[in-house]
Amino acid sequence: MSNTLLRIAISAALGATIAACASSGTPSSSSSSASGTEAAVANASAAACQLWDGVSPVTIDVSSSFAEGQQLRDFYSQQLVTVADGKVTLVPAEQSQGLVLLEAESHTPDAFSWDSASVYFVITDRFYNGNPDNDNSYGRSKDGKNEIGTFHGGDIAGLTAQLDYLGELGIDAIWITAPYEQIRGWVGGGMRGDFKHYGYHGYYVQDYTLMDQNMGTEDELRQFVDSAHARGIRVVMDIVMNHTGYATLADMQQFGFGATQEYDGGIEQYLGENWSDWSPGKGETWHSFNDYIDYGDREAWQRWWGKDWVRTDISGYPAPGPSDLTMSLAYLPDFKTESLDAVGLPNFYQNKPDTKAVEIPGATVRDYLITWLSDWVREYGIDGFRADTVKHVEPEAWLELKLAASRAFEDWKQANPDKVLDDNPFWMTGEFWGQGINHSPLYAKGFDSLINFSFQEDDASKGVGCLAEMQSTYQRYADVLGGREEQVLSYISSHDTKLAYGSISKTPEQHQQLGTAFALLPGAIQVFYGDESARSKGPRSSDRHQATRSPMNWDELEGEKAEVLSHWQTVLNFRRRHNAVATGTHKQLSTSPYVFERSTDDSKVVVAYFGMQ
Repeated sequence: MSNTLLRIAISAALGATIAACASSGTPSSSSSSASGTEAAVANASAAACQLWDGVSPVTIDVSSSFAEGQQLRDFYSQQLVTVADGKVTLVPAEQSQGLVLLEAESHTPDAFSWDSASVYFVITDRFYNGNPDNDNSYGRSKDGKNEIGTFHGGDIAGLTAQLDYLGELGIDAIWITAPYEQIRGWVGGGMRGDFKHYGYHGYYVQDYTLMDQNMGTEDELRQFVDSAHARGIRVVMDIVMNHTGYATLADMQQFGFGATQEYDGGIEQYLGENWSDWSPGKGETWHSFNDYIDYGDREAWQRWWGKDWVRTDISGYPAPGPSDLTMSLAYLPDFKTESLDAVGLPNFYQNKPDTKAVEIPGATVRDYLITWLSDWVREYGIDGFRADTVKHVEPEAWLELKLAASRAFEDWKQANPDKVLDDNPFWMTGEFWGQGINHSPLYAKGFDSLINFSFQEDDASKGVGCLAEMQSTYQRYADVLGGREEQVLSYISSHDTKLAYGSISKTPEQHQQLGTAFALLPGAIQVFYGDESARSKGPRSSDRHQATRSPMNWDELEGEKAEVLSHWQTVLNFRRRHNAVATGTHKQLSTSPYVFERSTDDSKVVVAYFGMQ
């Protein structure tokens, strides 16, 4: 069918004037792979996109949303308009891509709610280096190559230095990677062991009671949390209760656990005086360090965590099991959080003079972990946890953690009344792989929210085209989540899946449009650092997930990505001002142009999209 005949067919099906969709990122209405009827149905939402010429005024019918004579503001352009004959007329901001964000001129920002939060997830090490003096703590070093799995230098002081940036972005809360001590040495990275991999991401815990020196000091963490709170920004801490970090050469040598193979002349001829300085020789990879370790020496390995603490594939330890709760995830030692047996401190803590851990009489593994984690809340005023690997820990353990952290949060408030932001309770969201917006029994086990894995895969790609293509998603999310205590945290980029820029959006213009669609999504959202600035993938070697963890692209913010950032700032700040965007009733007001209303009892907004030539 010709392009002309196809457009006539679509126009007849919709009863509306048809124009091509503004974004080049979606299939055009002239797709040759579908019949006329199929194409009319498949591209119905594209038909809702008009093409604004970038200079002419547009008219929006707001008669069902705002009163006659009421003064409104287009938050994007900051123009004030008055409702006349049920309509407003204005010229959209040039850089808006035809987007109009209408609010009552008298509106003041709504009070913070976790249900409508915009949470900024930052891998601290990859964000901003506030103190170069701590870049190589514990003898850690760069690899001199692509630095895929090494520490880059980002730290807590760097987060504090960029709080104004995050405030201007319209962020409600910052989710930081775990600041507690990680394994001090490295392991082989990727399937091929082609890079050395430190615990820069916070998932290889070694001591919950200490700050990792690469992250900074206790005083720096306290300053960061206090400074964030002073700006009305909450702090969420990533936590792991399922597993500990791997054994490394550096930690074996320093804390006296484990055993090496016996060689005539001693192991030093192979590992050197400082074992962590070892690097692969000819025919070896970064995995090859394992060849020099004797994992069969039971007595030597009991000097590590001890068989009462973890299950792992090392001689003398309980073997990992077949279930989600007993398996060894990625070969990481699995904490025995199900055990009812009282334990002492991990055995290697006896040779760890800096630990703050003290023995708790009668405590189980779970008791220790919950005590150590909730102490961060009590000490610093952490507002929430993002729980890692939720499906691999007993649901009852999460409920116990939530109750303990909530008590700790109240203790901190009592001790710091001048720093309390509001009466919001402690908040907890969790990573249960594959969870969507559906109900989960975990909501009754301490979780206020669960991360939504379905949006990135199923719906985000609609956002690079005409905004009207989001209508069915917006309606579904608002209908399912509206008024429900069970909330989700949706994302377009993740450290464990992919970056939106380069996979979902291909150009800065498309990424700007994706920002519109994402920021207007019902429910809370997670902005991965650099989403707002179209951060590109980094080197990955044999681990594709490492590509998502590239350094924050600060050097591009004054260049070609500046307009993308400015657009994201605008729509995120609009979202922050109105809880109705995330939690309100969604009602489509017009198909062409695409116009919808979001409303709660206290707030109402109207969004109109005209597209751009």
